[in-house]
Amino acid sequence: MRLVVIGSPGAWHVGRIRAVALARGHDVSVVEWRQLGAFVARAGAGAERATSLPEPCRTDIFLPDTIDAADAVIVRGMPAGRLEEVILRMDLLGRLAERGTPVINSPRALETAIDKYLSLARLAAAGIRVPRTIVAQDPDGIRRAWETLGGDAVVKPLFGSCGRGIERIDSEALLRPLLTAAAEAPEGAATYLQEYIPHAGWDARILLVGEEVFSIRRRSATDWRTNLARGGIGEPFEPPPGWVDLARRTSALLGVEVAGVDLVPDAGGDPLVLEVNAVPGWRGLASVTGLDPTPAVVRWAERRAHRHAPPA
Repeated sequence: MRLVVIGSPGAWHVGRIRAVALARGHDVSVVEWRQLGAFVARAGAGAERATSLPEPCRTDIFLPDTIDAADAVIVRGMPAGRLEEVILRMDLLGRLAERGTPVINSPRALETAIDKYLSLARLAAAGIRVPRTIVAQDPDGIRRAWETLGGDAVVKPLFGSCGRGIERIDSEALLRPLLTAAAEAPEGAATYLQEYIPHAGWDARILLVGEEVFSIRRRSATDWRTNLARGGIGEPFEPPPGWVDLARRTSALLGVEVAGVDLVPDAGGDPLVLEVNAVPGWRGLASVTGLDPTPAVVRWAERRAHRHAPPA
């Protein structure tokens, strides 16, 4: 298999995927996001470039060449950028997927899961229990949202991971900077507020890789946040079957094949879905449980590539 991993060459997950895939006999290339590009030509027309069109009907040639020839592409990481850069990246992944190259996770799943509002809205519409969430942009709307959520809300960036930018707003003093930022922004400030769920100091991350399941419990070390990247403590965890079923249903609704589903129990012990990560990390999980999901990720890429392989 010709496998391409999109991400930073020095990143831990990229290195693990590359090492496992090489050990399984695959040809592996690592491509950085900034290297991505494409060449577009008229169908059936010649192209003045070093590499001629391999098929008269193909209008896109992806750069680098390793992307164009890939049997499967694994996406690791989604760097910040201007709107046009983000749109271009998703467009390129979308075109790859449209022509039949397996992209893990798919562009549609990435777009949905990365957008916390959109993903939760779709889950709630399907009957999945999620925390009450309000998105507002102007100071009056933000204040009303905060008051509606009982004056105790968690503010998250619409696009973000690893617990970055998450704050609990449980006082007027903490609310005021949000209102000021919205008032000073010419077009308002998109603000995502979610009700604070009182919990016993832990939540669960269920990692789904195709049909395989890995899990961990994360305890807060110094405050209410449990993210390992923010100092949370990981513990082995055997989730109840109902929690696994909920995670599977959640990932299926969003079309995420490799999914990190975050669940938190409410006061009655029933789980709510906090969010779904379409580029989940598992370094902490592997260190705590001794189970490395990387081989499962590579095996899933093999299955996806095999499904789309042309007939002999």
